[in-house]
Amino acid sequence: MNDASRHRYAQRINAVIDHISGHLDEDLTVEQLSRVSGFSKFHFHRQFSAYTGITVSKLIRLMRLKRASFQLAFNKPYRIIDIALDAGFKNAESFSRAFKKTQGQTPSEFRAAPQWAQWAKTYQQAVTRRQANMQVRIIEFAEETVAALEHRGAPNTLMDSVSSFIEWRKTSKLSPNASSRTYGIPYSDPKLTLPEDFRFDICGTVQSEVPANAQGVVTKTIPGGRCAVVRHVGSTDAIADSVRPLFAEWLPASGESLRDFPCYFHYVTRMPEVDEHQQITDIYLPLK
Repeated sequence: MNDASRHRYAQRINAVIDHISGHLDEDLTVEQLSRVSGFSKFHFHRQFSAYTGITVSKLIRLMRLKRASFQLAFNKPYRIIDIALDAGFKNAESFSRAFKKTQGQTPSEFRAAPQWAQWAKTYQQAVTRRQANMQVRIIEFAEETVAALEHRGAPNTLMDSVSSFIEWRKTSKLSPNASSRTYGIPYSDPKLTLPEDFRFDICGTVQSEVPANAQGVVTKTIPGGRCAVVRHVGSTDAIADSVRPLFAEWLPASGESLRDFPCYFHYVTRMPEVDEHQQITDIYLPLK
């Protein structure tokens, strides 16, 4: 298979994943998905699982349960029975059994105290589409003052820090989610860093210094200057598929040099406000 054939094949698989992501509330049949892919329905299952490493039925179940987990954790007024129905279950009991089998906690237990490390391990199985045709812009970024929670430790515990930052946002009201910009600053590639050495700042813009608080949120600055920006659409679990080409392909060909500051992410739209496939994240690469 040559590069052009591989690209067309990937596009067909991506079309299926996009369709699933955008129609999680609907019945998704093999006949329907095989038509989306352009593959024969007799071979669709085998082709999809061989390419992605997961069966299409398991992917659909994981996508629905992942969305449900965000609703449980971050939309507390939303009733569990309504979340269950959204996830395609006929009642709360069958949803609870499936959720516990997948996550290791019942929906009520997860809502009360999410085990985010297990969550990360569970949902890393879910494949996401890979972006093509990377479009890079050069912009002048204006310096931002941010409230930052410094995560230190294994990447699969990052959501514990995210939860703490959300709690600080709600209680302090200094960086309201509705009107402040949210950033993430990874100081290293999690695949190239020992878990205990992984560092990631969770940030929200503020207008003044952050006073001492129980969560340990501090004041920091994202410096202004020239940046290369590429937009990542979809799950942030697959953001490396946009970051790596920026470093490996665009940067060497551009002739640009990097400033001494990490790349960082601006979360333009984020779950649970939008579905996972609708998430938009701008990736900033600081340039000299």
